[in-house]
Amino acid sequence: MLNTDIESFSNFIDGAWVAEDERMDAINPASGQVIGNLPRSSRETARLAIAAAKKAQPGWAATSVWKRAEMCVAIAASIDRNRQKIARTLSQEQGKPLSEAVGEVGKAADGFRLAAELVKQLGGETLPAEDPSKLVITIRQPRGVYAIVTPWNFPVNIPVEYLGPCVATGNAAVWVPAPTTSMAAVELMRAIEEAGLPRGVVNLVMGEGPVVGDEIVSHPDVNGIGFTGSPATGQRIAERGAGKPMMLELGGNGPVIVFEDADLDAAASAVAGGAFYNAGQVCAATGRVLAHRSIVEPLAKRLVELTAAQILGDPLQQGTTMGPLNNPKVVAKIHEHVDDAVAKGATVLAGGKARPDLGSDLFYEPTVLTGVTRDMRINREETFGPIIPILEFGDDEEALDLALDSEHGLSVGVFTENLGRALRFGEAIPAGIVNVNESSTYWELHLPFGGAPGTKSGIGRLGGRLTLEAMTELKMISITRRR
Repeated sequence: MLNTDIESFSNFIDGAWVAEDERMDAINPASGQVIGNLPRSSRETARLAIAAAKKAQPGWAATSVWKRAEMCVAIAASIDRNRQKIARTLSQEQGKPLSEAVGEVGKAADGFRLAAELVKQLGGETLPAEDPSKLVITIRQPRGVYAIVTPWNFPVNIPVEYLGPCVATGNAAVWVPAPTTSMAAVELMRAIEEAGLPRGVVNLVMGEGPVVGDEIVSHPDVNGIGFTGSPATGQRIAERGAGKPMMLELGGNGPVIVFEDADLDAAASAVAGGAFYNAGQVCAATGRVLAHRSIVEPLAKRLVELTAAQILGDPLQQGTTMGPLNNPKVVAKIHEHVDDAVAKGATVLAGGKARPDLGSDLFYEPTVLTGVTRDMRINREETFGPIIPILEFGDDEEALDLALDSEHGLSVGVFTENLGRALRFGEAIPAGIVNVNESSTYWELHLPFGGAPGTKSGIGRLGGRLTLEAMTELKMISITRRR
């Protein structure tokens, strides 16, 4: 029976909020309470959204670049006006502290503004031709309808990394958000609607990934795919959407490498920040720390102190620095990784256990582990939680070997005062991002973000003009001069 005390949400298709018979609950991870009622949409509903996007896209593509840019600015302003409401829903549903949620929503508004700026600079070229009678130019045109599937860890900003460039370049979209953060998606969609975006240009369909997500990525009327999520799901999407241009931003377990000459205070602060921000639920988080054996003890001491300073609790409570994990699967994986490490000889210096006394089974203490070895799961797999596993190395060769011994290749941090060493490691490690004397999580909206080829961290690049270019088709036009 439907609880009438909570809000019931609908999909947004062809400019209208559309009800769905099948339903699912939205859960507050900090309390376990039901806080909303969401559609569990069918494939047929997803097909209706695709049809709406296909119908709307040609008219939107024909709209001038300047008008599309103005719409992106209007959406950004709408997000700003609704910032507190969106952020509160995000915090309540995702679990991150309210201050982090407010920051994320601000970045989402910035993302639309950035797309508005960059699309006005997106152009082609005039190319030389061997035939003197030919004038050859290139132009960029929208690809058509995009399937956009987004995760729960940044449920407002990550969608905008795709939606901003998509809208700016004249594409239309069908967006499937993560089920556990679909209320936040609704609030973002409401802000987009308030700005006056033409009907059908962006459509929101909520439900389960294997149903509605699968439908939109595999449908023949979808022309491109944008996905952020796990490597396993990315592999499935790549198979189901084979032949379509796609951007897949997948997982990471990038090391932060701390050499003997590093500024240990700066390194510890960056490592902890990268591990504990959003409770470690960040694809570029501090997945593992590789530390020179001469500085393991003082580095670990600093990390334990920083861990003790974390305030775990209700994300809406002022002063909380870390909320709960988002869902039971994440917590189960953390338990598996920590238990495996301890069983194989690792030592827990801080944390290492769940805190159900704080309101739900999804709270887990920020944790520091030493004595971690390369055969442990916490070293080989993405944990996606507030855990700092420390591995030792003896020299540069061993450090590089440990760094290379990974299936992931997203983001890496290197702490050293030796510029030559920093450049050597920056060039040698197969990762999309290498940050020197900075956290592995450092990134700005206009910078390239994505995984290295041959790894499980995805294909393509998000960020700035690169996303706009990826969402457009380069067309060559030759003109023959008649004499």
